[in-house]
Amino acid sequence: MAALCGQYRHWRRAAAQLLSGVRCLSAKFDYDLLVIGGGSGGLACSKEAALCGKKVAVLDFVEPSPKGTSWGLGGTCVNVGCIPKKLMHHAALLGGAMKDAQKFGWLVPGQFTHDWSTMSQAVQNYVRSLNWGHRVQLNDKNVKFLNLKGTFKDEHSVRAVSKSGKETVLTAENIVIATGGRPKYPSDVPGAVEYGLSSDDLFWLKETPGKTLVVGASYVALECAGFLTGIELDVSVMVRSIPLRGFDQQMAHLVTDYMESNGTKFLWKCVPTKVERMPTGQLQTTWRHLESGQEGKAHFDTVLWAVGRAPETKALNLEKIGVEVNNKTGKVIVAANDATSVPHIYAIGDIAEGRPELTPSAIKAGKLLARRLFNSSTELMNYDNVPTTVFTPLEYGCIGLSEEEAVRRHGEENIEVFHAFYKPLEFTVSERDSSQCYIKVVCFRNSEQKILGLHFNGPNAGEVTQGFSLGIQCGATYSHLMSTVGIHPTCAEEITKLHITKRSGLDATVTGC
Repeated sequence: MAALCGQYRHWRRAAAQLLSGVRCLSAKFDYDLLVIGGGSGGLACSKEAALCGKKVAVLDFVEPSPKGTSWGLGGTCVNVGCIPKKLMHHAALLGGAMKDAQKFGWLVPGQFTHDWSTMSQAVQNYVRSLNWGHRVQLNDKNVKFLNLKGTFKDEHSVRAVSKSGKETVLTAENIVIATGGRPKYPSDVPGAVEYGLSSDDLFWLKETPGKTLVVGASYVALECAGFLTGIELDVSVMVRSIPLRGFDQQMAHLVTDYMESNGTKFLWKCVPTKVERMPTGQLQTTWRHLESGQEGKAHFDTVLWAVGRAPETKALNLEKIGVEVNNKTGKVIVAANDATSVPHIYAIGDIAEGRPELTPSAIKAGKLLARRLFNSSTELMNYDNVPTTVFTPLEYGCIGLSEEEAVRRHGEENIEVFHAFYKPLEFTVSERDSSQCYIKVVCFRNSEQKILGLHFNGPNAGEVTQGFSLGIQCGATYSHLMSTVGIHPTCAEEITKLHITKRSGLDATVTGC
């Protein structure tokens, strides 16, 4: 019995030593997880880690734009991206609906005009409420929020500096980089930075931008140009090469065709060469046509640069700690599990090489990373078939491969494209032009005809695409689509009725209801 008691005491001492060692290991660091960047992905990751019982902190610090614009917690999406963009897009749609209303019997007295300051104030107030909401959520989940700018000191330490210059060093067992990106300015165009704005500024303007030149043809460029035209501003878009690079080009050109028919001007195959401030206060922009070499000039109230985004990596001191970065893109190179080249350091969202620059994928990736780190999960983020929508005046939603990419990967002879031009019921009484309302589904040509991509131009494209994305994620085939009963009368039901192939050469215009 004495021997048994002695053995029990030995076990207790061993267990106490083991627990003490674990506590010491944990006590080596201030936090189990430190997230640099308070955007969608970083916030999602931090909150999920806190739910796993871990000690977590988020560093977020917004460097003002060249024009001095800054904002609160929440990242690009909340402050200068998805949220204000969609609200201003909706404002433009309401203007169109007011014009349609007269055809539906509404008596609209006199001229109606748009007031930018009323809209912008309302949008900014809502954004500020989201900033506060994010801070409340972090507090409720015991995540420490620090309004500090983070720079790596070593692979477990971050030097955090306040706006006043006060410096603190924070340590963490795991660190996640989620700093996102910021708009680029062309360095070779005199006056571009001095006189131009970006999407970082547009949504926080107190006064109307007036006559606007949008330089670029990305989704940011076309969305901004679309809603500015929709609120009846004079808008021109300067395009160097193609619209919506990376998207299906047939769909992209239908988007720009619709914009042109609704008042947006396009300067195709042109590049800006100079921006100057005139005595009147307007900006004289000079450009060159790439094919003819001819020079053009015009005066604008605002020049909006939308020529791409650059990842926020330069100030992080990544080279010192050995985190590999793609020298061409500036993005952090990551593995499938979001790990960088340095153990215990991860990168998610727009900052990570090869990841889609989309809020929902960053949120999901952040949550999954936290579960892998702290909840014994092995699930990886699936980046295949991530749906998205471009909120131009005629919205464009897509999921999966473009027609060009499907042909490139599998060969034209192995691809079948079902398509249709259709007229939304809402466009009939109001006599709206529907020539760019178009759907196509890209499939394998074999007997199973698995769907590789779905593309939809029309009203409420985001809602339509989100619904079909579940089926495509589950491996939907053309026969599944044909066995689906549509909801009548809707635009989405036209997808369930696609029966004409591009290969057939037949007229794909839908007739009847």
